[in-house]
Amino acid sequence: MPTITTNSPRPKKSVSAPVTAIVGVSVVATLFLFWLIYVHPASDAAGLHYTFLPNLIALLNGLAAVALLFGYYFVRTHRIAAHRRAMFTAFAFSSLFLVCYIANHALHGDTLYPIHNGTYYHAYLPILISHIILATVALPVVLITFFLSLSGRIPMHRRLARFTFPLWLYVSVTGVVVRAMLVAAFR
Repeated sequence: MPTITTNSPRPKKSVSAPVTAIVGVSVVATLFLFWLIYVHPASDAAGLHYTFLPNLIALLNGLAAVALLFGYYFVRTHRIAAHRRAMFTAFAFSSLFLVCYIANHALHGDTLYPIHNGTYYHAYLPILISHIILATVALPVVLITFFLSLSGRIPMHRRLARFTFPLWLYVSVTGVVVRAMLVAAFR
């Protein structure tokens, strides 16, 4: 008796386990950052030698935003290979940002807006708060979106990327804005 074979692809595994792992890692990373910023005392001795870090952090955020815009343009013009390269570039810039951000807060601690210079304070505070909250949300969302793309779940990737793109772009741009406002406040 002949064997009947089908050319249908094998069913893909569930995404629940990897997504749960991504969310778990994101929660641990977020808790570590909050501990680092709000509990852990800064190491001022070494911090004096790395004063360039806040500006580098803003630059990396800005470069991530530019790469995201290129990625959006490429996907809209159906240049998928260029889109992938742009998104990996944005991810690389954001990853470097995170490393520098951790180093900066470990060395310098948190930089507070000088209340005595209240020129932009009422605009600064809502931007900072929205930046912090949405950055916390963006971490797992970006990682899940990458996972869906890399695992070949393109329809799911597309649906989630519609939310990921503006979220990631907002966080990258407001990171630059927050730094610019802090620089202006200290002048």
